[in-house]
Amino acid sequence: MEPGSGPGSGPWAATACVVTGASRGFGRSLARLLAPQLGPGSVLLLLARSAEALTELAAELRAGSATGSATGSAGLRVQCVAADLGCEEGLRTAGAALRELLQDASFGRLLLVNNAGSLGDVSKSFLDLTDLEEINTYFSFNISSALCLTSTALRAFGARPGCSRTVVNISSLCAREPFRSWALYCAGKAARDMLFQVLALEEPGVRVLNYAPGPLDTDMQLLARTKTGDPGMRQHFQRLQENGQLIESSVSAQKLLQLLQEDSFPSGAHLDFYDI
Repeated sequence: MEPGSGPGSGPWAATACVVTGASRGFGRSLARLLAPQLGPGSVLLLLARSAEALTELAAELRAGSATGSATGSAGLRVQCVAADLGCEEGLRTAGAALRELLQDASFGRLLLVNNAGSLGDVSKSFLDLTDLEEINTYFSFNISSALCLTSTALRAFGARPGCSRTVVNISSLCAREPFRSWALYCAGKAARDMLFQVLALEEPGVRVLNYAPGPLDTDMQLLARTKTGDPGMRQHFQRLQENGQLIESSVSAQKLLQLLQEDSFPSGAHLDFYDI
């Protein structure tokens, strides 16, 4: 990357920015913060299952772009792809959209945020997980799709001289610590972290970050405190909510944006909201 062209040096011009799981929660908050950061010639590609929620968000960001408000950047193009990344057809749809977007040689920067993910059935203990189809479906969405989309994006963008490529994996404390009743979620997050650590080793020209956003005040936390099978874990999540310890998605997304702007993290690092 050329001196002075780093993420901290003003709006990111000619940037292809992709956010998965963008229709709600952390992904939606991050998209709102990234939009005004994207400069001329940039495209924000939003991926999620819900076409309606994506359309609403895109309209909001385009309106912000037109008025120069805090949720838009002048001239920003916003594209939506409604696809279920947990099935082959949805993954093919998303991959085709990425290849079409990233073949544009005018982009000088790629930012891919792998945010899409699910909690799984946390009412079940380890010994309850006997259904191979359920297990494979979970890992296909939470691990395989992130791997396929990232490799597809990086191959499509290529190693362009003077250009920057950054890949973010939305991780979790569960990638590092076991939680009762959360075998699938913990295993999925740990696997994703390791995949992206390997990417950082193999591709030193790509900036890679595993970012754990902390306990967010989202629908996933509602599931955690109402559906978790282990009583102690369920009470733990209930106390977080009762004591006001859950983090607003926009607050955590702002910390991630700060990390990307400073661009000083070691590639492949796992950084937690509370580390920053």
